[in-house]
Amino acid sequence: MSYYIIQANVHTTELLSVIISYSLYVIFPYHLIQGPSTDNAFSGQAELSELDRYRAKEHQDDPAALEDTPEDTGFTVKIQAPGSEPTDFQVSPLAMVQEIKQVLMDREETCHRTCFSLQLDGNTLDNFAHLRSVAGLQEGSLLRIVEDSYTIREVRIHLRHIRDLLKSLDPTDAYNGVEGSSLSFLRFFTEEHTEDSGKVKKKGEELKHFSCSPPEYILPGTKECFLAPLQPQTEKLKPTECLKVLATSSWNPPPGNRKMHGDLMYLNVVTMEDRHCSVTASTRGFYINQSTTYSFNPKPASPSVLSHSLVELLSQISPVFKKNFIALLKKRTSTHPFERIATPFQVFGWTAPALDHAMDCVRAEDTSSSHLGYEDHVPGQIRDWNEELQSTRELPRKTLTDRLLRDRAIFKVSDFVTTATRGAMAVIDGNVMPINPSEDPRNQMFIWNSIFFSLGFDVREHYQDLGGEAAAHAASTIDLNGVRAYSLVDADGLYVLGTVVVDYRGFRVTAQSIVPGILERGQEQSVVYGSIDFGKTVNSNEKYLKLLDKPSKQLRVQRHLVLNKDDTAVELCSSVECKGIVGNDGRHYILDLLFTFPLDLNFLPLEGEELKPECQQLGFPRQHPHRLACLRQELIEAFVKHSFIYLFTFCHFRYHLVMEAVSEDVEQEDNCIKAAASPLVNHSPNASPNSSSQDIGGTLDTAIQNTSPRESIPSSFRNSSFDIRFNPNIFSPGVRFPKESCKDIQEQKQLLKDAAAFLISSQIPALIRSCLDHTTMPMDGVTLTEALHQNGINVRYLGTVLECIEKNSQKHRLDHVYRIALCELITRCTKHLFRTYLLAVEPSALSASVSHFLNCFLSSSPDLPGTQQMDRLASRRRSRRRRSRGSVGGAVTAWASLTTSELWRTVQAEALEYYHYCLPCESVEQAVDKCGLQRITLLREISIKTGIQILIREYHFDAKHKPVFTEEDVLNIFPIVKHISPRASDGLYLLHCGQAKVQQGCLKEGCELISQALGLFTNVYGALHRDVCTCLRLLGRIYYILGDYSEALSHQQRAVLISERVLGIEHPNTIQEYKHLGLYCFAGGQAATALRLLYRARYLMLVVCGEDHPEMALLDSKIGLVLHGVMECDLALRFLESALALTSKYQGPGSLKVAQSHHLLAKVYESKGDFRSALRHEKERYMIYRNQVGEAHEKTRESSEYLKHLTNQAVILQRTMNMIYKNSSGANITPLKLTAPSRLWIVEQLNLVTGIVLIPLSNKDLETLRVNPQKTAETTGAPPNVLEDGCAAVKICGDL
Repeated sequence: MSYYIIQANVHTTELLSVIISYSLYVIFPYHLIQGPSTDNAFSGQAELSELDRYRAKEHQDDPAALEDTPEDTGFTVKIQAPGSEPTDFQVSPLAMVQEIKQVLMDREETCHRTCFSLQLDGNTLDNFAHLRSVAGLQEGSLLRIVEDSYTIREVRIHLRHIRDLLKSLDPTDAYNGVEGSSLSFLRFFTEEHTEDSGKVKKKGEELKHFSCSPPEYILPGTKECFLAPLQPQTEKLKPTECLKVLATSSWNPPPGNRKMHGDLMYLNVVTMEDRHCSVTASTRGFYINQSTTYSFNPKPASPSVLSHSLVELLSQISPVFKKNFIALLKKRTSTHPFERIATPFQVFGWTAPALDHAMDCVRAEDTSSSHLGYEDHVPGQIRDWNEELQSTRELPRKTLTDRLLRDRAIFKVSDFVTTATRGAMAVIDGNVMPINPSEDPRNQMFIWNSIFFSLGFDVREHYQDLGGEAAAHAASTIDLNGVRAYSLVDADGLYVLGTVVVDYRGFRVTAQSIVPGILERGQEQSVVYGSIDFGKTVNSNEKYLKLLDKPSKQLRVQRHLVLNKDDTAVELCSSVECKGIVGNDGRHYILDLLFTFPLDLNFLPLEGEELKPECQQLGFPRQHPHRLACLRQELIEAFVKHSFIYLFTFCHFRYHLVMEAVSEDVEQEDNCIKAAASPLVNHSPNASPNSSSQDIGGTLDTAIQNTSPRESIPSSFRNSSFDIRFNPNIFSPGVRFPKESCKDIQEQKQLLKDAAAFLISSQIPALIRSCLDHTTMPMDGVTLTEALHQNGINVRYLGTVLECIEKNSQKHRLDHVYRIALCELITRCTKHLFRTYLLAVEPSALSASVSHFLNCFLSSSPDLPGTQQMDRLASRRRSRRRRSRGSVGGAVTAWASLTTSELWRTVQAEALEYYHYCLPCESVEQAVDKCGLQRITLLREISIKTGIQILIREYHFDAKHKPVFTEEDVLNIFPIVKHISPRASDGLYLLHCGQAKVQQGCLKEGCELISQALGLFTNVYGALHRDVCTCLRLLGRIYYILGDYSEALSHQQRAVLISERVLGIEHPNTIQEYKHLGLYCFAGGQAATALRLLYRARYLMLVVCGEDHPEMALLDSKIGLVLHGVMECDLALRFLESALALTSKYQGPGSLKVAQSHHLLAKVYESKGDFRSALRHEKERYMIYRNQVGEAHEKTRESSEYLKHLTNQAVILQRTMNMIYKNSSGANITPLKLTAPSRLWIVEQLNLVTGIVLIPLSNKDLETLRVNPQKTAETTGAPPNVLEDGCAAVKICGDL
């Protein structure tokens, strides 16, 4: 049996993020990591660049070569802990001994141990040795756990680990955004319902204790959306308390005489029985001493008990601790591992409940230290980040094993992001001393933990001619985009700095690794390539030109000449701003990659230069706050591809002309083709890349019009190369070019104009079309931004996109995109204002100022100025002094003078200046009533963009006489972090091959390849990464199509958990994962669980984008079908009616999807016995099919037969009613049978709604489909638009 998969309208883009690997999941193959949509992973230029880079390697055409990984074949060993029996343990040869120890520290039996070593035949294993290098280690070997002596370092590790165990189920760290913790609520909706997932339960067995009715706020048509259900709170989710206090003692450090007895540290413990104990941590273990709060007596208490583990000691002195700790471990073990392991890139939540602040010795130690908590365990104390980042890039990559180790090392070093984020926050909080303290605070620079920090201000008017402060602020992210581009190219010998951009409390901080030696010499002596004075003095270097050759090809940068200050020509392969520095380590670094990509002329007015008519018609060029606006790499690639297709079409047309006139003059044809194609084509394989395209469209159109049918294609064209490159120094101020380059410069200027016009005339309309046909279906600002970037459209074109939607003839079908784009534009403008607003706020007034700003933005209350919070600690004398210094007090409380009307006027002005769009709303009331926006959606978007965390409660935005937000509602401000995302290239390649196999109909082969990709991803990233989530979703879909619901549930459950932990609990991708899991649960016989999951998905959609969204139509159809399956007909009708209204609006009243919605309603009405309504809806279905596909089509005939059935049932019902009225007794009347639909039919309809269509085909039909997928309709008897939603799978039952 084989399967054929048709990829139809995949509507959710995938922009993959990066998570650092966790050692527990580095060791095991992916299939051992088990606990109780778009399916296309390639949706960005980054993924394509990685794939292109991989294809240049040795295994590019043979994915089977990746399957043969004998060095990574796992084997089983036995591990024995003291006082226990040996247990089997599967390991990978690539794993280190240290990673096995970390896994043992996570297992229930050995989790309380940290200070131990592993011994094989009496020999202690090196912690940093790979298992494959351990002599004598083989299948079945016995490793013994041997307790080691403690040191202060080991005691601290032990304390941290015990603290993590006690807090493992406590969500406090997740709410506070620390320790890699993040939220997951899947267990709340599936607990005790995913067991025995492979068994189909009897109807009603699971539903007897579950009410199918959702909360009122989830029902269709509900106007108000509540915030509290976003984070459900129940007793089951509350953590188990084992200790009241565990803290370091004030008697630390031990005196000299006690050190001679082995004392390392003293601890204070308060048990749940309220017993106060003082514990000594010694080299041999832990014991109770006789010290008290005010009396030091380090002698052991009586009775004397020495335990190697603190848990063992506490279990002996506190029965409650022993009982609760065992319960905690059991509850911890029952949870999925994905719920408790750390996400190396911190995810910050924008809501949190009111939390109790508890004592925490580890947290206190981390706060008081100047470094990260784990850095005191690293030899050398402070990590040399630059050396780590660059040395991992130098690792070998010839074989698959080499590349896996290299990718894993690169990914692990990505904890540079965590360190840089903490350092940036410390800089803004004033905890780091600047290296230039005498200068203005805006010009100060910092070094912390071998990382260089600078602020995003215009230092020494460096950006004065480019836009001043606006340019300085934007330069950091533009430079990061350049660093990301060169990192993806990954050229040997060329190095970029580790770079992280952090926005925190209104400040932008750039964190970079330090080039060795750069601080010891001046900039003039360091730079050997590029310019330090804006192009006046330019240096070049043969080594750098050679190193930049590969990146310039992939990034489409033209090698060109510029004039130095002495008018000598200097060759460059980058912008003049790009600087090359040779560090003391001998490595060649490139910095300042601002102008890696071409300038965007649509936002760069230039004297004497005119854009193409299509740009001018929309008012371009437009003035932008800065002159650093560049085109995106995705646009460059799309433009080059478009140009190539255009040229190929032209050549194809000319070829047919030649075939018709092959006997005519060849020379004349040669000249014509050369004239038409010379601006686009280098006529030799070794031609210089200096030639570029002119006005592509105009040139080719003219050539085609002037073509003679007697002309022929020259032989030189057949061997030519197609190469379009951009000169990054075009229109750069201060840069001069040699006279001999004038022609090329003009061609480059025209090329930039063509690219700018291509964005306007091709990419934006393409985005609108994809939104109309629902291949692109954004839900919030993040997914809209991803869709824009995928099409090469910068966010500054948001106003233009809105204008195009307003002018579109089908504007009503784009209402959801319009609202999301408008919400994004408003919140981005508000974010710009909030940034400058916070700069004028002193730290003690942050909560009051933020709450006042939110009130001005979202409240309906009149313009009332904010109130400065009272300083209850200020003395009366100090208060009088402050009142006498009115200027200081006025500066401190300047934020309080902001009013609602003033803020919204400023937002309108910002929208006009930055996005050149006139907002249709002047207040939040107009935004809600006139534009259809939701206050809760605006609150979510502005909180995510600015890092605000608010108290999760219900906010009454319509309150007129009191503020909506108070100081207590603002809980925290988190940093917004931008960084580079390393990728696992081999895993991406296997994933791509697996998807290709699936689309060719080879499900089993595709499943194997995707499984191998999942293994590689897990090996590189660890368990929590979006690539892993993508693989699990794909595998779940394949297993579901194959009918293995148990495996589908297992994979999809993990996909949901990863999405919640990595992306967020209400991220659009998480909503999609919930929907898929709900479908698989119902197919597996868990109707109640399916309803819970679908209700959760609907609530999240209400919060994120509201009810008026085409995706909501699909979700309501699924909920209605499940409710119909459990005979909750009244509820089912409410959801299906809502789905019908939304489908009719966004698909058109004549769409086949509307016909399907009418049919679902007819079936529910039939189950209720309301045949009149059933007939009405089925007639609508029949009319649509008859108009769309004709009377003879199978679907039309099926609807006609169903109409006859309904008519017959209606007649029977009427006769029955007449007899009842006539006889006044129903004793002899046969009751009308109203049966519930079968589960098989419900699943079939759910598949149709989801976009999975199973159709039996013969082997001959299968071959026909593979040759020509367009004949699907002819072969299966179904029209192409029947499969117009999602991913359609055609199940083929061939001859075996």
